[in-house]
Amino acid sequence: MLFLYNIITLFASQILKLVALFSPKMKLFVDGRKTVFSTLANKIKSNDKTIWFHAASLGEYEQGLPVIEVIKQKFPSHKIVVTFFSPSGYEVRKNNTVADVTVYLPLDTISNAKKFIQLVHPEMVFFIKYEYWPNYLNELKKHQIKTYLISGILRENQAFFKWYGGFYRNALKTFDYFFVQNENSKKLLQSIGFNNVKVSGDTRFDRVVSILERDNSLDFIEKFKDSKTTIVIGSSWPKDENLLVDYINKSSDNVKFIIAPHNIKPEQIQELKKSISKKTILFSEYNHNVETRSMPTLLDCNVFIIDTVGILTKIYSYADIAYVGGGFGNPGVHNILEPATFGIPIVIGPNYSHFAEATALVHMEGCISIQNQNEMNEAFDLLLQNEDERLEKGHICSTFVQMNKGATQTIINHILN
Repeated sequence: MLFLYNIITLFASQILKLVALFSPKMKLFVDGRKTVFSTLANKIKSNDKTIWFHAASLGEYEQGLPVIEVIKQKFPSHKIVVTFFSPSGYEVRKNNTVADVTVYLPLDTISNAKKFIQLVHPEMVFFIKYEYWPNYLNELKKHQIKTYLISGILRENQAFFKWYGGFYRNALKTFDYFFVQNENSKKLLQSIGFNNVKVSGDTRFDRVVSILERDNSLDFIEKFKDSKTTIVIGSSWPKDENLLVDYINKSSDNVKFIIAPHNIKPEQIQELKKSISKKTILFSEYNHNVETRSMPTLLDCNVFIIDTVGILTKIYSYADIAYVGGGFGNPGVHNILEPATFGIPIVIGPNYSHFAEATALVHMEGCISIQNQNEMNEAFDLLLQNEDERLEKGHICSTFVQMNKGATQTIINHILN
């Protein structure tokens, strides 16, 4: 089976090169891997001590960040190496300050795995949430390098738990320990003979709790808000925006809206702006006004579209109500923990069942799931008109986050002991 896997991987690597000729994202995927080994050779010396973290994409990196930060404190003489599989993770976080080296993970071939492990020679390795690359894992096992899965989550429909899953189960044997998010993941691993597992919880809770300790102030958001009730719309997609725009256009001028779309391509941003009848300003327009010293129009506007990345978390701190997008598509809603940690009631679309935190908060009534325009209108009207309801749901959200923190400390305690 491993032989067949390696043949398929080699074949796929050639296909990806062809696809890259027509796809900008795939071009990043392919071209970004061309310099990985030279970068590692330049930045890591043979006598360096290293610890390696692998994240599939941006979400997994954010999930692992609390552990990366503590490990960096506990092992100050080690270099931290972070790898990404996806361009959507690497391109956003390639200049992060927590890692000494950040690169793409080369495709999982035998030769790549051997060369990568030789150059990095890590003392410990952490795979975040998922991704099980057999050749890398086999190479780590061969060199007896401690390997951990953190914030792992497993589901019954995965190949590990099927009759044909022997090849995939063998990959799991290379892990020294599994730190999983929930009891169900632990039971699934135990059902196939793995007892080196502990329910540590989800490290994302630790990350969002730490956000409260940072400076989240943004002068231009405070100026735009102008002490008015504000709905922050994060990571919205067109299916979300179709409903949101209808509500915004009919809303009172006493309510302000901040929209941070998932996709900030200029043509889509302009289309969104044109669909809104309220006075609207883009972040890029505001920046231009500041640079040219013309008068910003933030106070006069009811809608502020954030056509940049990296500041949504801080913007949530100014919200009275949050709408988190993605819930009308697949795989579903985006991260609701960031607004939740600020004690804000949350509205989402109908597709959230794959996300334990969203499922829990909907059940606890801190989060409202809507399926159509009427339900969105009712949810926003309820929260805008009833301050007690708004505060109660926000309190449920913040309490939920606080009650679930501590996964990072559980992982660190086990590793250090």
